[in-house]
Order: sequence, then C-alpha cells, then structure tokens
Amino acid sequence: MEGAQQLSEGAVAEPRREAGSLLAHVIGRDRSFVIAHAADALNDDECEAFRSLIARRAGGEPLQYLTGQQEFYKLGFEVTPAVLIPRPETELIIETTLELLRNDLEPYLADIGTGSGCIAISILHELPAARAVATDISSAALQVTQRNAERHGVADRLEVLESDCFSALAATGSFSLIVSNPPYIDDDEMKNLQREVDYEPRAALAGGPDGLSVIRRLLLEAPPFLRPGGYFVFEIGFGQSEAVEQLIDRRIWQLLEIRTDLQKIPRTFVLRVRSS
Repeated sequence: MEGAQQLSEGAVAEPRREAGSLLAHVIGRDRSFVIAHAADALNDDECEAFRSLIARRAGGEPLQYLTGQQEFYKLGFEVTPAVLIPRPETELIIETTLELLRNDLEPYLADIGTGSGCIAISILHELPAARAVATDISSAALQVTQRNAERHGVADRLEVLESDCFSALAATGSFSLIVSNPPYIDDDEMKNLQREVDYEPRAALAGGPDGLSVIRRLLLEAPPFLRPGGYFVFEIGFGQSEAVEQLIDRRIWQLLEIRTDLQKIPRTFVLRVRSS
C-alpha cells in the first residue's frame, strides 16, 4: 500500500495499521470493511483526502488528531489539538475510583484539568447515580468535554467549568472524590518531547522545573473541597513516586496506595483526607 510505505519512510511505528485507520476514516467505515474491500478504488476526493492525511501523519501529527477520535475505557472520545490524547495508563484512575465509590449512594466528584473529559465522563457512564464537575483552564478544551458528555448521555450530570485548578469552585467540602491527570513533565523533558507529543497542548503537559508544580498545588488546595474522609486520586509521571511521597502532608492526607501500570511503573496515587 502506497500510504503504508510513506508512513514507514516517515518512521511511523505501525505503518500498515495506521494507514488502514486513516483510510477507514476517509471512507467512513471501520477497518474490517477496509480489509474486506481492499481492492475497491477510491474516488478522486477520497484519494486526495487520504494522501493529505498520510502526509500529515508521516510528518509526525498524531493519528488521533487526524481522525478526531480515541478509545478510552469502553468509550470513544472526540479529541482535538486543544486536549491531551487519553492514554491507557490513565484508565487506572477510573478503575480506582469505581472501587472507592462502590458503596457511595450519591457520588459527587471533581475532575481537575479535565481535557477531553474522558475521566469524568467514563466514571459517570459507569455510575448512573454520580454527578461531577469538570474543570479546565482552557475554554477550547471544555468545548470538547461538553460534546463528549453529550455524546455519551451524561451532560445532565456533568457541570463543565472554566477554572485554574480550584479557583472557580467553592470550598464547601462537598466532593466524595477528586481526580486529576495533571501536567507532570519537567522543563528538561519538555525540550525533548517525542514529535507526536509535541503536537499536544503544552498546558496539559508542562509541570514546571521538576514536573511537580501542579501536583504540589493540588495537594495543598484539594482538602477543603472534600467531604471528611474523601479521596484524591491522581496520576504521576515516570520516576516521580518518591518525590511525590515527600510532598504529602501526613497530617492532612492518608496515603492509601500507589498503583502501578501494566509495566509495573508507579502511576496512580490514592489519598484520603483525614477527618479534622
């Protein structure tokens, strides 16, 4: 396939699979249809669109931004360059939250730095009695969140709010749980991102000199927003677990668990706020 060859020359890791995905996107079919109809010819418009997408992908633009879609925890999400592309390891936050809230009759949660809304929406989809607030500093990201919430039928239970962390929220101690996949890439790493990652929004990636600036802020600011005994579940980057442990004020937080991803890398912190 011409497209796969061009992607291979552009150092794309799985050129045949990605070419097939782009072709399926262009013709509005799934990849099984593409495989079954490999001999079918494209019309002129489809051919032009396909070649354009192949060239962009060969140049490093992420597949997800080209197709506008990414699968995450059972659901398909719209993604644009305004939001971070959801990663499989972030599904740990969903799994952990569902366990923690399984006996909560009226869960109310906050997703800080929601991006595409994949975390909050996935949780609401699994917990019909839950309500949530999803915040982001980016209004463009929140437009994507809102569309995803409507797509998956949870918009009536999700408040979408433009906010710098907790700045637009009232500290009423009302949340059962707070979740976040914060920016955690340090300044040195930001200078050497993979070319695909370089297309993603900087504000969703950059965590300051040591990568922990936003995590520090969340640990300090989150407690007044949680019910007594409420939970804080958040993601960290590779090699950050020991440094994050040092940031936790044990007078305020109880560290319940540090969960590892499929590569056994510490990835998700699970904290409970201590009752005063």
